[in-house]
Amino acid sequence: MLYKLYETQRSLMEPFTDLAQTASKVYGNPQSFLGKWPMSQRISAAYDLVYRLGKGYEKPEFGIRTIDVDGIEVAIHERVELKKPFCELRRFKRFTDDVATLNKLKDHPAVLIVAPLSGHYATLLRDTVKTMLKDHKVYITDWTNARLVPMSDGEFHLDDYVNYVQEFIRHVQQRYGNCHVMSVCQPTVPVLAAVSLMASRKELTPLSMVMMGGPIDARKSPTSVNNLAMKKQLDWFKCHVIFQVPDRFAGVGRKVYPGFLQHSGFVAMNPSNHARSHYDYFQDLIKGDHSSAESHRKFYDEYNAVLDMDANYYLETISTVFQEFKLVNGTWDVKGVDGKVERVRPDDITTTALLSVEGEMDDISGSGQTAAVHDICGGVDRSMQQHYEVPEAGHYGIFSGRRWRELVYPKVKSFILAYQPKPAAAKLVVAAVPMATVVANTAAPIAAPAPMQSKAKVPPTAKPVKAKVKAKANTVAKPATKAVKTKVVAKPAAKAAKPASKTKA
Repeated sequence: MLYKLYETQRSLMEPFTDLAQTASKVYGNPQSFLGKWPMSQRISAAYDLVYRLGKGYEKPEFGIRTIDVDGIEVAIHERVELKKPFCELRRFKRFTDDVATLNKLKDHPAVLIVAPLSGHYATLLRDTVKTMLKDHKVYITDWTNARLVPMSDGEFHLDDYVNYVQEFIRHVQQRYGNCHVMSVCQPTVPVLAAVSLMASRKELTPLSMVMMGGPIDARKSPTSVNNLAMKKQLDWFKCHVIFQVPDRFAGVGRKVYPGFLQHSGFVAMNPSNHARSHYDYFQDLIKGDHSSAESHRKFYDEYNAVLDMDANYYLETISTVFQEFKLVNGTWDVKGVDGKVERVRPDDITTTALLSVEGEMDDISGSGQTAAVHDICGGVDRSMQQHYEVPEAGHYGIFSGRRWRELVYPKVKSFILAYQPKPAAAKLVVAAVPMATVVANTAAPIAAPAPMQSKAKVPPTAKPVKAKVKAKANTVAKPATKAVKTKVVAKPAAKAAKPASKTKA
């Protein structure tokens, strides 16, 4: 009922927010009659603030069109590689006509970024993706708003999340031989479970895992978010935060944890900070500081865009991660796509390197919660494990903004590169000159070619063997002696070496 009331209220407010937007433009236009009033700038700013506080925020786009790679502009094509009912695997394909840059891009590591399914869209990691694209082939999980998924597509459970991650890892591995995995916040738990299950089955596991600001062990340094999940009974969440999707959406009837309730919770964590931010935005509009005002818009366009989560997934996450601590207690069983139930055993991971990242001032995942991954992954050699605490960084600072770009990313980049196999030596071999070219215009007998240079075989005896000299590009003179004639087959020099790559990466 609450969801329906919210949508009704939003529909009623929509004409007023549109009117506020129009009024803001009229008063803010110096060429209009109202724009010439003494207080027009303040009135315009006030209407603009009303519009932004009342408008609806839809899913933003990543909007990454180009990146700079060592001074060369590289085009980015975003496309969906795999489509599941509740998630899309997106790839950011890089294109360039610069041959040197293209060869460099082809040797970059492939990284699967698992975005959080905890209220915001995957576009919250836009800065993460854009930075990673300079030195990596990037894929990302783009979770679907549950209210847009028809009931005919079934339910979504935490086990399904784990199964999705395994499928996506296998997809990237199939294309590149192997990959690296980066999980940000909430997905650290299901990603660790997915890799653990793959290791237990003796499957190929990722070369490395980068785990950033996640609740591996939520008992350590609990935050306000952890305390709410720990202290309330599961029935309380079922009664107070779970509602059915109203009939104006494709997922009508689906039980979800609505995005607008999650957004209210986000704002309630730091209400004074948000109030100050909106006031500063109002002042920036009055002063004509368009750069600061645009930065505010970009942040809140992302922050205010939220999605609904399927009730089953949300409640199971609360129970598994924040109440029963099944991962660290070794009691978590996951049902696979084949219906088989398997125990999650992180100790079975042995060949995947491990990097954990935490923010010193993180108020969502407390200190030590992510670092706990090293305690439960006993099978990974200590020389393959690293932990990094980002000084003065909050939760968002470890994957977005200046600290991410200047402090965290260099660590992540070097860690991934340390466990990335070197490019195949075959790519560096210069094509040998054809034997026919070497012996042309000479009357000397042709010596038997070395085994690595020709497929010609040396006769086992001195018995005369008839052979023809065949050359497509050059004419080979016949030897003076006829004791042993050697058959030499040579292809044109232009065909000796194939191009190393096509024109895309």
